Order: sequence, then structure tokens, then C-alpha cells
Amino acid sequence: MTDKNTGHEGRQFSDDELQDLVASTDSGARAPDNRAVALLISGLALAWSLFQLWIAQPQLWFGAYLPVLNSSQTRPIHLTFALLLAFLAYPALKSSPRNRIPVTDWIFAVAAGGCAFYIFWFSRELALTARSGLPTQTQVIVAAVGMICLLEASRRALGPALTVVGSLFALYGYMGQGWLIPELIEHNGISFNSLMNALWLDTAGVFGIPLGVSTAFVFLFVLFGSLLDKAGAGNYFIKLAFAGLGHLRGGPAKAAVVGSAMTGLISGSSIANVVTTGTFTIPLMKRVGFTNEQAGSVEVASSVNGQIMPPVMGAAAFLMVEFIGISYIEVIKHAFIPAVISYIALVYIVHLEALKKGMPALGEAKSFPVMIGKFLLGFFIAGAAFTVLIYGVGALQAAAPNLAAPVMMVLLAAVYLLLVAISARRPDLEVDDPNAEEIKLPTVGEVYATGLHYILPIVVLVWFLMVERQSPAKSAFYATSLMLLIILTQRPLKAMFRGQMGQLLSEFKGGIDDLIAGLIAGARNMIGIGVATAAAGIIVAIVTKTPIGTELAGLVELLSMGNLLLMLIFVGIFSLILGMGLPTTANYIVVSSLMASVVVSLGAQEGLIIPLIAAHLFVFYFGIMADVTPPVGLASFAAAAVSGGDPIKTGFTAFFYSLRTVALPFLFIFNPTLILYGVDLGTWTGLLQAVIVFITATFAMLLFAAATQGYFFAKSKIYESAALLLVAFTLFVPNVWLDMVQSPFRSIEPAQFETAVAEASDGDTLRLLIEGPDFNSGENTSTTLVMQIEGEGDAAARIGASGLMLIPEGDVMRLDEPMFGTDIAETLGEFDFYADTPVRLASVQAPQARMPQEIFYIPALLLLFGVIMLQRRRQTQPAF
Repeated sequence: MTDKNTGHEGRQFSDDELQDLVASTDSGARAPDNRAVALLISGLALAWSLFQLWIAQPQLWFGAYLPVLNSSQTRPIHLTFALLLAFLAYPALKSSPRNRIPVTDWIFAVAAGGCAFYIFWFSRELALTARSGLPTQTQVIVAAVGMICLLEASRRALGPALTVVGSLFALYGYMGQGWLIPELIEHNGISFNSLMNALWLDTAGVFGIPLGVSTAFVFLFVLFGSLLDKAGAGNYFIKLAFAGLGHLRGGPAKAAVVGSAMTGLISGSSIANVVTTGTFTIPLMKRVGFTNEQAGSVEVASSVNGQIMPPVMGAAAFLMVEFIGISYIEVIKHAFIPAVISYIALVYIVHLEALKKGMPALGEAKSFPVMIGKFLLGFFIAGAAFTVLIYGVGALQAAAPNLAAPVMMVLLAAVYLLLVAISARRPDLEVDDPNAEEIKLPTVGEVYATGLHYILPIVVLVWFLMVERQSPAKSAFYATSLMLLIILTQRPLKAMFRGQMGQLLSEFKGGIDDLIAGLIAGARNMIGIGVATAAAGIIVAIVTKTPIGTELAGLVELLSMGNLLLMLIFVGIFSLILGMGLPTTANYIVVSSLMASVVVSLGAQEGLIIPLIAAHLFVFYFGIMADVTPPVGLASFAAAAVSGGDPIKTGFTAFFYSLRTVALPFLFIFNPTLILYGVDLGTWTGLLQAVIVFITATFAMLLFAAATQGYFFAKSKIYESAALLLVAFTLFVPNVWLDMVQSPFRSIEPAQFETAVAEASDGDTLRLLIEGPDFNSGENTSTTLVMQIEGEGDAAARIGASGLMLIPEGDVMRLDEPMFGTDIAETLGEFDFYADTPVRLASVQAPQARMPQEIFYIPALLLLFGVIMLQRRRQTQPAF
């Protein structure tokens, strides 16, 4: 019998079965025996990757010889590949054959691919007929068949949830009324022809923005990760994490967290991340004392968070770019601090678990503070080097603009050759057996030099995204192009530097095989995302063409009784329930379409200005939590399959470890500075503010982790945990306490509004409370909007520039319909300006000087000092 902490006892699946679990979820579980059929599937996947690289190329020298396709042409081809592969790679049922493709699947594949390709081939005819509101009977039939095939492909690739939700939305759009449809969201119904036109033939349904994001952005990032993994970066990152952290108390768990954060760059799939890193980390965690469920849940919590970790985030992050209308670099800026402090807190959580259980280190124990110091030193050196590079390239571009690009390419090639030469001096990294009787942990010195060249494509990606400010698609194209070069040449170059000239040809062939395998794997990993974004387009189209979006928002508002916190809780629960069956991307599309704007508008009614990005990140965070939450958290099931633990218990433990990810969205809604909203990183003052926010938020999150784990310097009593929560809350949102003591605004009479505008300085803001009848219900409603004072001039010029149309009537300041096309016109679109009751300016508020909010840190830190003093008396072992 194998020892339970070191062997496979309790494991429900073998390694092959685990890979099959990942395949059946991410890339399709079918592996045909027939060589021709297997080659067809691989050939289609390879062709899809090559097609995506072709349409992504930003007009390089060979662009002149290739036709240029617009988005209405590329999206149907993208979906054609996804649907063909969905029916060829995913069996219809668990009992369906996996070694051959049944005739029905061939029929489905041809029908689905044909219906999607029809949109590309007949795009000119569709523009003159269906997209002008006059679909032909043939087009309607093609659309109906395509819809059925898409929903079936979604069921196979993603499970039944998205198929059921999409079907219900389509039925609701068609019927409009019925005993199952609440009166609140009833409508007259959409005719079958119009519905098929809207969902399949138009550019705003299945072939709308979500599929466009999948086509333009997501595929390249998934392909980039797949090529990195195939080149060996995944094993390098895991080894590096274990070399740095494995020697610490609870080291395997800490290494699992950091390794999953790094492999999150490679895998956009929580389940693949769990299995890839978990097969190595989970047995080692069990060996040092973690239970089956704890080991699995640490891996789940760290793997799921990979989707929120910049610079390569989950597919939903790219959808934010389109939905909100901001650049991807802005999304990265806003997501950075919550993601990093979430990972730091998880490392601290597993450290506390190790302290609670008195876990030993694997091998010779090392100092945690020393490791942190080395990490910060390395981070500082890397940051300084990157800064020098930015200024150096800037100087080169200023001195010789035409030579800058060629010089940079030569330097990049030289650095690559140097790093491969350094790597060739050491043996290639092997995948270790975590169940071996004796584990010899590597040192950082042994590992780091073996894969430094894998960092280059990530640097190129970050450079084009954040320094050159290029689009995500173009940045990913350049990074992927470098990855293609690396995967082709690293093996023959290593052979050459090692003096193994006889193996040069075989290594070059091996590089070509790795390249083809990476391109195929990237495409197969995209099947589910391609199908999910297409099916989610059904929901987006129905939301825009029916009253469900506005009325469901009203229902949530009614249930929350106008209380923003209650409404946020409802939205979070709604996201979790939907996410139990939907993939993160589809969940984000559904919930953000229905709820993101409602959060903003309800906040405005309560006088709280919530940035739209904060509302979308709120939905995104709860969407990824669905991969953890029982009873359907797929990542928890995958981890339990590796650890041999109970899936439900693993899910609950992982959810408990992920409480920080649940708390963060609420915190940045009430304090948007946490997502660096309103912080200008282009100035030294803004950078200093960002550093202060990061340090404070990290400290607060560590205290939150200690409070929820019931252990700080010693086992915490309930009142000590409550005190730590209070301290963490104060550090996160000190503005809440300050608002109770001092109002942030002074009130101005509406009749004095013009005077206040005239006296305001350029860049000042005024908050306006607008009241009036709702356009839909006729009932009185209110909202708060922020008026930004821009430029010099008198009150009339400034008010006119904002779009407001004011009509003074004694002490009452009436509002006429705002100027069309302005931001204010969109914000006040829900008001009825032609009703008998006028829309009026109810109050004006201007910011006022008050004491700094950081003053509340003093009592919080004193309370923390008191808790530390109490716990030091009971402390039995070092805290680090």
C-alpha cells in the first residue's frame, strides 16, 4: 500500500484520464483511429491557426500579395472552423464513440460549417437583402439550420447550460408573451423571419461583438500561450516557482500559487491550469501535510485567478475593451492591483495554513523574509532595466527614426542567441515525478538560466501593449511571431552550442513538429471559446431588441429596494448561479449586458459615481468565481480528480480561500482608487499615488486573509478576527469613515448654478442631482451626474459645451432635452422631457476641502497593534 501522502492512494483518475478530462473540456476528447480522419481534424486546426495569423498580420511586406478581409468576412470563417471542429472533435454523448466519427456528426459538421460559411460567401447579397430588412426564404432556412447547429455545438463543447439559456432567450424573443413570461418583460414578439435575420444573418447577433473579439484578439493570445507551453515554458515556470519557494514552510503550496500565476500567462483555461500544475504540486502539498481537499483547493484558487492576472487575462477582458470603449492597456491598469494583491494574499493564506499545522519545509528550510527581499530586489532591477530600455529606444527613435526598428530587431536576435547559448550550458529541464520517494528541489541558480529566452516574447508583448500603445491584436501578433521563431530554432541552436552538429537536422525537424503541434493545440483550445462567444451573441441580440435589459434591471432595483449594496449582492449571486453552467466568457457577456449599466445608474441615484469599468470588473470577478463554487465548479472537480479528495468539499474550501476575490469587487466599487481609476500614471505624482495604493491595499489584504483564516501570530479569537477585519476595511476604504464625519461636498442652490459654473476653475467638477418623470413608467426618478468644467469662458459657454439646456423659472431650474450626441444626453436618456411634470435640477454639489482620509489609519493601526500584543503572548512559533 502506498503512503497516502506520497502516492496515488485516493486518486480517482490516472494521468492519462486526467489529460482526457482536460481534452473533453477544452479541446475535444475524440481521437479517431482512422489516420485520414485524424489528419483532417489536425489539418483543419492547423489551417485555422494559419488563417488567424494571416488576418492578424499588420500589413507586413507580404500583406500586399494577400487579400484584405473585413470583420464581417473574418467572423464567419472563424465560426466555420469552430463549428466544424466542434462536431468532429467533441462526441455527442458520453456513450458516443471516441475512436471514430458517426455519420450524424459528419452531417452536423457539414451543415454547421456550411451555414456559417454562407454568411462569408454571400456577404454582398446579404447586405442588399437580409441586412436591409428583406431576408429571402433561403436565407431564413440557412439561419434556422445554423442556429440549431450552433446550439448543439455549444452543448457538446460547453455543456447544456449555454444551450438552454440561449434557447430560452431566443424563445422569449419569438414569443414575447405567455404564461411563463412575467408581465414585466412582455413584448409583442418578433416574427420568425425577423428573429432569424437578427440572430444569424445580421452583424449584431451571432456574428456580433463577442465573436469579433474572439476572432480579432482572443485567438492570438490563446495561440501565444499554446506555443509557449509547447516550447517548454510551462515546466520552466513550475520549476522556477519550486526553486524559489519550495524550500519554505508549506513551500509546495506557495510554489503552486506562483507557478499557477505564471502558467496563467500560458493557459486561459482554469481546468487546464489545475491539471497542468496540479499533477505536480498537489502530491507535494499532501506530502508536507495538506489534506486532499486543501491541496486541491489551493491549486483551484490559484489557477482560477490566472484569468484576472495581466498582461494576458481571460477572454472576457478583451470583451471589456469593446463593451466599454477603452483600450486594453486601460483594462490592464485597472485590473493590475486587485490581481496582484489577490495572489500575494493567497501565498499568505497557505503560509498561515502551514503555521497552523506546523508543517515542515521540503528539504533545508529557507527564510521567507530573505526570499521576499531577493524577489523585490530582482523586481527593482528588472524594472530599472526596462525603464533604461524605454529611454534608450526613445533616444534612438529621436536620433535615427528609420534605423530604430532594424536596430531593435538585430538587438533582439542577439539577446535571443545569447540567452539560448546560456541555456545550452545546462541540461534541459525534465518533468519531475512528485511521487518519488526522495524529492530533490532545484535551486534558482540551477533553473533560471535554462529558460530566460521564454521571457522575451512576454517582454515583446508588454512592450507593444504598454510602451508602443499598439492594439492587443497587433501586440499579440508580434509576440506570437517571435514565439514561432523560438519554437523553430531553440532546439537546433542548443544542439549547435553544445557541439552536437550531427543532431542539427533531427533537432530542426523536432522544432517543426513542436511548431505544428503548438498551432494545432492552440486552435483546438479555441473551439469552446469560439462557440461560446457565438452563442452568447444570441443573448446580446435579444437583450438589445426586447425590453428584458431595462425591465430586468428594474426588477433587480425593486428587489434591492434601491439599496446599492443589496443590489451588488444580488448581481454577484446572479453571476455565480449563471456561472455554474456557463463558461466565464459567456457568463460575463450575459451578466454585463443585463447588469453592468444598472449598477452604474443605481449608484448614480444614490449619489455614488461608479466607473463603468468597476461595474464590469465586478461582474468579471464573480464570473470567474463560478469555476470554484460548488456544486458545479469544474476547476474544483478537476483538482479533486488529481488529489483524490471530495469535489464538493474541495469546492467549498477553495471558495473559502477565495473570499478575498469575493471581497475585492465590493471594495473597488466603493473606492475606485483601488483599480487606479482617476490615477494618472503618466506623472510622478500619479506613480507615487499608485505605489502607495498598492502597498496599503496589499497590507490590508494580508490582514483580511489573516482574519478569514483565524490565524495571525497565533490562533485568533473571534473578537481578534473581527478587529483585523475592521482594520482591513479601514485601510481599503477609509473614505467611508470620512464621509460619515465630513460631507465631501457643499450644497449650492440650483438657482445659483450658473454662478457656481462661472466661479469654478478649469478641471473642477460639479455634481448635479436631476429629478423628473421616467420615460417608460412616468414615475418620478432621479440620477446624479458629474459635470466636468473644461476651459475658460463664462457660465453660458461652459454649460453649452456640456450639452445641458437650462430654463430658469424663479427658484426652479428646469431642464430641456440635452443637446443630441453629448454624454449628458445619453446619461439623461431615461427622463421624459415632454411630460407635464418638468425635469429639474434638484441640487448642485461642489467638492469641499476636508481632512485627509488617511487620518483613519491611525486608530486602525493602534487597534492592529493591540491585536498583535494580545497574540504575541500566545505565539508558539515564528510568524515567518
